[in-house]
Amino acid sequence: MPSKTRAAFPATDFVTDSATLAALCQRLAADPFVTVDTEFMREKTYWPELCVVQLAGTQDVAVVDALAPGLDLAPLGALFANPAVTKIFHAARQDVEIFLQLFGAVPVPLFDTQVAAMVAGFGDQVGYDSLVGALTGGHIDKAHRFSDWSARPLSPAQVTYAAADVTHLRTVYERLSARLEKDGRLAWVAEEMAALAEPSTYRPDPDTMWERLRPRTANRRMLGALRAIAAWREREAQRINIPRQRLVRDESLLELAATMPDSAEALARIRGISRGFAEGPTGQGLLAALAQAAALPEEALPDGRGHRDGPKPSPALVALLKVLLAAKAEQHDVAPRLLASGDELDRLATEENPDIPALSGWRVQVFGEDAQALKAGRIALGVDGKRIKLIRL
Repeated sequence: MPSKTRAAFPATDFVTDSATLAALCQRLAADPFVTVDTEFMREKTYWPELCVVQLAGTQDVAVVDALAPGLDLAPLGALFANPAVTKIFHAARQDVEIFLQLFGAVPVPLFDTQVAAMVAGFGDQVGYDSLVGALTGGHIDKAHRFSDWSARPLSPAQVTYAAADVTHLRTVYERLSARLEKDGRLAWVAEEMAALAEPSTYRPDPDTMWERLRPRTANRRMLGALRAIAAWREREAQRINIPRQRLVRDESLLELAATMPDSAEALARIRGISRGFAEGPTGQGLLAALAQAAALPEEALPDGRGHRDGPKPSPALVALLKVLLAAKAEQHDVAPRLLASGDELDRLATEENPDIPALSGWRVQVFGEDAQALKAGRIALGVDGKRIKLIRL
């Protein structure tokens, strides 16, 4: 549990040299937790460019200029690997992705206040400013939210804005933790944090990226081409460090998979593909991926039945499951989205025992068991006053 008392925050330290950062991290290593935030740029790159790191402990608040010349961030990596210090984030995924790329490991142990707030009944993906207002009465200044954090020098107002996020975050963490402990839900949050601590969460598999495009076809040859070129795009975007959509847009990938051009001239006729791209080395790499897909034997192609031709869920059953989900979320004061997603409800409606989070861990007790019982006809839904009630049959 977090400390119940703490010293008032001193003025923010603006860290631009290695010695100061090392001393800061040494002090923070003696604290039970440290709140963390980042400012980064990603509009023109595949990998996020870390610009600023904000840190707060029991005695320190610091804004670290990650772009300062000669700055050695190794002490920060050591702090993030220290198992005695809990690292506190809000909406941690992008921040953690940055540190995994930088240090080769996920900061552990970690605690995401956005996920914890969903467990505590604050709704789906509650925003940081809303959570700060609800738990502290404070206010987040949004004036510099869209600053160019790669531009130097940083203004005093930017430094103040950056520091505010981690100062409020400490109080948010303390009050959320106390609420979750009172409600007996810290173990629920621990299950969620285990997934966030898994490096594979932040490393998309290039060979499965095609599934995100949700192709509306069961044509296995087209799906094989789409799988190949989506994987090629992901690896090429990583290699040259540009956003995947800037390399080749999704709609162009779908057209490429449908037409399977086999020459630079045919490639250049695809919407969104320039002649210069088609005739250059990047275009040749794309054509090579298409050629490899075209040469695959039938048995090596994706099974299209899993995407569009599988059993369709009953709309009425899915609607019933949604009502049950809303009722259980209301009963337990937890965000519905955390219990089950729309795709999971579809799978519940069509599969006997789908391998989904809703049927394991704490979720199965809150929602999954009753969802299976409803589907099997062992319970019915009724109304008791203004609430949905479960009727055991």
